[in-house]
Amino acid sequence: MCYDISFHTNIKTIVDYFPGIQVDPEIGVKYEMVDHLQIREERDHPIILVQEDQLTLKPMRWGIEMFGRMVFNTQSEKVLQKGSAWYNRRKSRCLIPVTGIMEHREVKGWSRKVPYLVKIKNKDLFCIPGLYSKSQNAWSLITRPANEVMCMIHNSGDNPFRMPLFLQDKKLELRWIDQDLPEPEMAAILDFELESEELSHITTWTIRTSKERPDKKSKLDPYEWPGLPPLGHDTISPTLF
Repeated sequence: MCYDISFHTNIKTIVDYFPGIQVDPEIGVKYEMVDHLQIREERDHPIILVQEDQLTLKPMRWGIEMFGRMVFNTQSEKVLQKGSAWYNRRKSRCLIPVTGIMEHREVKGWSRKVPYLVKIKNKDLFCIPGLYSKSQNAWSLITRPANEVMCMIHNSGDNPFRMPLFLQDKKLELRWIDQDLPEPEMAAILDFELESEELSHITTWTIRTSKERPDKKSKLDPYEWPGLPPLGHDTISPTLF
């Protein structure tokens, strides 16, 4: 599942990306952003939805309470299953603006998983489809079966071989939150698979810890792991890591 996203930008970038968007007063142009947002953090993240026919940027927290637990990711295959809790939320669609997502890769023989920062090539900002709860002021990110490169990165842990639902362009992103979106077209968007060639991926030093890097650089800067085998070649001799 996806438990870490990156938002290394500011609110003005979203406003420039979606001209005319209404910014909720709780945000404002000086809203404090973070390089890294992890599930269960007690902080809001700005999401995009339609309120009274107006594209709106609104702060909400990550995780909808359902089935007696917090749900952070929604499987794309379940959204249109009639009679399901997700089907009942299908009209509460939103977009989660990000600059990338973070995921761990397991390399057999290494005691530590290797963190990756994954982005869409040539895009400083893009949006991941989601569903939201108005009553809880919360959202869930939609995931799908992973493409070839993401299968090699997200190769272990909870629900491996999945990835966020990356869309191809802004036109498709906006279509997702169109209030008149018919279910057949919704199904097509939920089934969309971004080709591996459209993704960029770099290894970083860490994702979830605040431990300083050996080279003193930022968490989001590339970090070259000594002896790291190419993607798809994960069985190697034990190392010190």
